Amino acid sequence: MTPATSKEPRNFHHGDLRAQLILAVRALVEAQGADGFSIAEAARAAGVSSGAPYKHFEDRRALLRAVASDGLERLRVAMLAAKDGLRPGSLDAIAAIGLAYIAFAKAQPGLFRLMFGLTDGHEKSAELAEAGQRAFAVVLEATADHVGQSAATSAVQETAYLLWTLVHGHAFLSIDAKRKDQAGRPDDEYYVRRASAAILGSHDRGL
Repeated sequence: MTPATSKEPRNFHHGDLRAQLILAVRALVEAQGADGFSIAEAARAAGVSSGAPYKHFEDRRALLRAVASDGLERLRVAMLAAKDGLRPGSLDAIAAIGLAYIAFAKAQPGLFRLMFGLTDGHEKSAELAEAGQRAFAVVLEATADHVGQSAATSAVQETAYLLWTLVHGHAFLSIDAKRKDQAGRPDDEYYVRRASAAILGSHDRGL
């Protein structure tokens, strides 16, 4: 996907302008990195005037937080779609969620890094924090279904966190090419299923 290239400012409905800017910046983040463009460049990419972004965003950091928040929501939707039709709480469903997570990172590594590497002003964004909680809730609810307990229990939350961190770490190692050797490196599906089974098995045994 490439940013809009029209040189003439476009007329958008109020809500469309915000969405168009997020779309344009998402493409810029993939092409140039989160630090590789200015607000003015984002406006040009969206096909709007240089002052248009300030109708929705206080500054560049606010725009990036919105892009990260939107990315987390899109990740949530992808994980939900991956488990659709699978038995709730099954290993197949949990593995599908993990594989969707990794696939998202590989398809949009720039956005993925922004979503989880953005720290400047992160604590000030309730929208971003809530989007992260909603995304994690997909893993949390699948774990609760597996063990037959409430998602509010500490045991379920700890198990869900373990599942998330292992898949998250694998996703980052994959997109950052930290492991360039292929020998002994499991494919994504094997890794996710084996890691998930080990974590869930430990919970089932009460370890």
